[in-house]
Amino acid sequence: MTQIEVILTPAELPALAKRNLAETVCVVFDVLRATSTFVTALHNGSKAIIPVSEISEALAIRKKQPDVLLGGERNSVRIRAAQTGGIDFDLGNSPREYTPEKVRGKTIVSTTTNGTRALRACAGAKMVLAASFLNLTTTAKFIRQLCPSEVLLVCAGTRENIANEDVLAAGALGEMLLRDSGGRAVSDSAEIALSAWRKAKSNLLEVVSEAENARRLLAIPELRDDVTFCLQQDKYPLVAQMETGAIIQCP
Repeated sequence: MTQIEVILTPAELPALAKRNLAETVCVVFDVLRATSTFVTALHNGSKAIIPVSEISEALAIRKKQPDVLLGGERNSVRIRAAQTGGIDFDLGNSPREYTPEKVRGKTIVSTTTNGTRALRACAGAKMVLAASFLNLTTTAKFIRQLCPSEVLLVCAGTRENIANEDVLAAGALGEMLLRDSGGRAVSDSAEIALSAWRKAKSNLLEVVSEAENARRLLAIPELRDDVTFCLQQDKYPLVAQMETGAIIQCP
């Protein structure tokens, strides 16, 4: 029997270091916008995305591997020279920036406020997947085929707080995993996500537009379209898996 659990806030992430995740499939959601951006980049031909927590880590990798692209954000916008000591990042954290012309064949080193932190917190898991509304159904099918003993849906959140859009995506994936299963146990945290999704799914854009991350993006003219972009369901039929510190597309 598969146990489905949800990490609702990033405040819960440090405890994962003490937990045995050897038989656990972790699925990380940062809908607005890191995991949506990673999935888009892979679909458009990126070789891999290396998530790092700090700007300094990204710069250190660039020094050793000059061909990598630097991507990410602080306060929602692209990291600029004033924050790095002289280097503008190549890309921000908008999935719409990650076009085939820019990312095909490239490795991208990305640092974001919450998404990369959540991915790295799952490092001890049997498998770590990056998911979003953009690749939801394909991710669910992949997990069902694995039949893991535990699935942990990890919401990246906002600072240390809950992010509604991540909880809704976790609930949507949970619903797919439960469909026609008959053999999955659901934790209270997963029930919370499932309930939120079932209430919101008929008017998802309206509900998410009231969330903190969405309000911030909607207030920035060049980023406001990211909200509707990231809520497209099943735009990309791919599975994004983190292996040895890099996110790649499963064959």
